[in-house]
Amino acid sequence: MKGIPSSLPALLLAAASAPASVTLAEFRRFEGPIDAASNYIHYSEGYVVTPGYVDISDLVFESADDGGTPGEYVAEERDWDDDDGEEETGEDDGEGGRRDRRLGEDGDEVDAALASGSTYVDIVLFHEPAECANTRLGCDWTELGVGANDGVGNLRWCCSDDAAALGLCRGGPKQEGRLIVDPDKFEGQHRFLGVPPSGTWRRNVKEGMFDLKTLTAHRGEGAGKYVLVVSNCNDQVGRNLTVSGEYVWKSSHGYLPGNLFGEMYFFCFLTVCYAVLLACYGLKMSIHRDEIIPIQKWVLATIGIGLLEVFFKGGDLWVWNIDGDRFWFSLYTGVIVGVLKRAVSRCLVVMLCLGWGVTCDDLGDKMKRIVTLGVAYAGSSAARDVMTVLAITENEVLSTETETEILDVVAILTFVTAFVDVIFYWWIFDALNGTMQYLEGMSQSRKLQRYLRLRLILLLSILFAVVWTVFGIVDSYNDKRIINEEENGWVLNAVWEFNYLMILVGLSWLWGPEAGAKEYAYVMELSTIGNDLEFDTNVVDSPESDDEDADDGEYGVNKAVKA
Repeated sequence: MKGIPSSLPALLLAAASAPASVTLAEFRRFEGPIDAASNYIHYSEGYVVTPGYVDISDLVFESADDGGTPGEYVAEERDWDDDDGEEETGEDDGEGGRRDRRLGEDGDEVDAALASGSTYVDIVLFHEPAECANTRLGCDWTELGVGANDGVGNLRWCCSDDAAALGLCRGGPKQEGRLIVDPDKFEGQHRFLGVPPSGTWRRNVKEGMFDLKTLTAHRGEGAGKYVLVVSNCNDQVGRNLTVSGEYVWKSSHGYLPGNLFGEMYFFCFLTVCYAVLLACYGLKMSIHRDEIIPIQKWVLATIGIGLLEVFFKGGDLWVWNIDGDRFWFSLYTGVIVGVLKRAVSRCLVVMLCLGWGVTCDDLGDKMKRIVTLGVAYAGSSAARDVMTVLAITENEVLSTETETEILDVVAILTFVTAFVDVIFYWWIFDALNGTMQYLEGMSQSRKLQRYLRLRLILLLSILFAVVWTVFGIVDSYNDKRIINEEENGWVLNAVWEFNYLMILVGLSWLWGPEAGAKEYAYVMELSTIGNDLEFDTNVVDSPESDDEDADDGEYGVNKAVKA
């Protein structure tokens, strides 16, 4: 869980939309302190497809100090576990005895607890409506009944002395030192724990199940984004606490976050697409096994790596949905294989643009430079992606300082990766232009046509990427987003995967196994003599070759008439 200070009202709005605050694990770990503070609350966000539930029963709250001399505290004849003196609102769900309570309905036992000097940990769960959750600024929690502001920039989460002076506490003495919850606006669910003023204390919330139904007329529950808030507001006499354990977010379809369910099916679809592409390309290579050229092996390897990536990523989501826990081997294998796919793909496109298998059968020293650049890209990209995944998946247990340090390193690695990417892109288009000029000068119309098609595929891909990037930037600045990132945010990344697949399909088509592929680099058209006459040549002065002996003629070829 993360903490929110109340000193800056803008953080309230940012809290609902900050990606770093959203933890994706549905079995979530919470390890850390909850200090008594009126200007700070802790929260966790998740997307739930109803009917579902959020269960905090396994969270253990424990005193971090004795709060005074243990002998000074005499336990009352009452249960401190949870929901002490809770009054039922008449909105019982009928399944498990859920009781919802609001401040000001505590009853005589809470009065007695207040008289004894006890303080409280308040826990609330509420739904953010789609009309505000899908906006750039996110939801104003005070409009949903959590916290209060005076309309001129003063925001308070807790009913502290200064909040009372500002007129933000409306619950009377019973609300002092408690989380501000407006009963007229709040439509969520509320639990609390009573904390004695001294002595060793350790409790969990026995009725920690927040059952979430489909949206009903009397309660703001339904599929969408939910926020769980935990507060220890009384900084006057309250005690510092620690929390440890797991809490669960579960949707109707399983443990997978509701906003990732579509992504699981998308990866399943991609797995089928890659499998079909791999089978077709492999079958053609089997048919023309005697005509296979090295570049086709690279294409096949790239398809295979892509299949492994989507298989592991889809498998990770599938296991997550069934068991509720991340399959760490599948998660990190998918990340590493994805990095390998991108690195090999960049190397492959450079090789193709240099004319390997079309104007020459060997890249010479250029192959070493290509591999070196690919390794540099893979190293920086892998470190960046693994650290990013670590920062997100371990969001609940990493300290703010550690998380900040990791993200700083990620920023540096992102810059390094982008620099290597620029080198790749420059090399690709420089090599492509050089090869096309060479083919045009040699009047190799059939080979030139293949590279014109390659250029078209790359340009369409770049155009699509630019349009999608601009769309994403514009959408992020819209007051209301076109794509609901809380529900369909996975689409933003899925589109890039689809774009990559289309490029790979195009390359597989252009450099597909066929009869005569092995001699293709040595066959030259003589369009000035006739369409049926060809020379069998050994090209040594292509754009990829070093200067050879000038005695071999204007284009540096050894001619031999093909019989």
